[in-house]
Amino acid sequence: TGAVAVLLFLLLWRRRRAGGAGRVCVAVLGDLGRSPRMQYHALALARHGREVALLGYLQNRPHRDVLRSENIRLVPVAELRGLRVGPKLFQYVLKVLVQSVQLLYTLLRIDQPSYVLLQNPPGLPSIAVAWVAGLFWGSKLIIDWHNYGYTIMSLSHGRNHPLVLIAKWYEKLFGRLSDYNLCVTDAMKKDLWVNFKIKAVTLYDKPASYFKETPLDLQHNLFMKLAKDYEPFKPRAVNPRAEGSAFTERDGKSGNVVKTRGRPALLISSTSWTEDEDFSVLLRALEDYERFITEGAKLPALVCVITGKGPLRDYYNGLIQKLHFKHIQICTPWLEAEDYPLLLGSADLGVCLHKSSSGLDLPMKVVDMFGCCLPVCAIHFECLHELVKHNENGLIFRDSKELAQQLKMLFLEFPALEGKLHSFRENLRVSRQLRWDESWDQTVLPLLGNKE
Repeated sequence: TGAVAVLLFLLLWRRRRAGGAGRVCVAVLGDLGRSPRMQYHALALARHGREVALLGYLQNRPHRDVLRSENIRLVPVAELRGLRVGPKLFQYVLKVLVQSVQLLYTLLRIDQPSYVLLQNPPGLPSIAVAWVAGLFWGSKLIIDWHNYGYTIMSLSHGRNHPLVLIAKWYEKLFGRLSDYNLCVTDAMKKDLWVNFKIKAVTLYDKPASYFKETPLDLQHNLFMKLAKDYEPFKPRAVNPRAEGSAFTERDGKSGNVVKTRGRPALLISSTSWTEDEDFSVLLRALEDYERFITEGAKLPALVCVITGKGPLRDYYNGLIQKLHFKHIQICTPWLEAEDYPLLLGSADLGVCLHKSSSGLDLPMKVVDMFGCCLPVCAIHFECLHELVKHNENGLIFRDSKELAQQLKMLFLEFPALEGKLHSFRENLRVSRQLRWDESWDQTVLPLLGNKE
């Protein structure tokens, strides 16, 4: 055992002395394919000539730009499953211990980086492990605070559960050991300082360049692709002279694409199907929307697409199957990374049900929707005003009744190019918000020094 310890120390010391200039480890103890902000970090670093080790679970394929980059190397971490021995508390402690060893082993196998850029949450045990690795390497630790892990745990355990209190103490203690900190809102920046005495820089989520309005030709190609697997995208009537979907038609002779007459409105929401998003709010609003139509309101049929994967997906699919709508169709596909921005850029309205567990983070899905000039209805929480400007780029609601009335108001006389829905989209087009690359260069690049 002593010999192994000496060899490990020598290995670590050699790596520390080897120098890591120009190398950065971007790490998340989660699925890389569902961690867009960390992928954006990796791409920004690669754009500036850094060698990037992108470390995390490989459950879903990252964006093709990440896969194609010569400067980014994926470092997979095996996700732990099947540790179901003994009481739940014992299972959790065992999982944390095993993950700690596994993550430290994986980190020490990569070339020594000059910086470790780590996502939190999940921070237990990754913050402590990254700090230990950085201590041996002489690397600097940057934590990107997306939220607090302990507030997410409190959703299922309660605020005063011992595990939640330990997790809060852990984040507070080890968060202070970082060299630099990023966060997603000014409200979180203030909270980190007031409650944790951690100084952070706000780096708002911004859309990547490929989140933009989708040209009609590409809309049609996407709808035809989705129509192969999902009933709501199939044409309502067959036109022998045109290739059609529920929303678009391509003329067989000219090849021109037009939107179909009497087409349904396309509403989209995305989710991780977790406790911080109550989709029963949307389902109840859709029930009211159906009633509005049966009572004679001039509203379009509705296709509601809810994308994503997560633990509560089967539960909500069960609720959806019990609904019997005549004018509304709901589907819950998992889209390829390249198709998701195309669908956002083709939709008529986005809906966000994300309620921050801390009240301090903002939903990235809304950022992406705004990049595509897609107006949004979003459920209210404490710092949402930093992103959604009520009656300017979207609407904020507090319950299903208010959401139903907003859907009715926005879709009345659809698809006429007038009214709130159109003005919100125009406001988004005019706003010309910063994209991720510009914002990252202004905020993060100065922390990393001048070496390209």
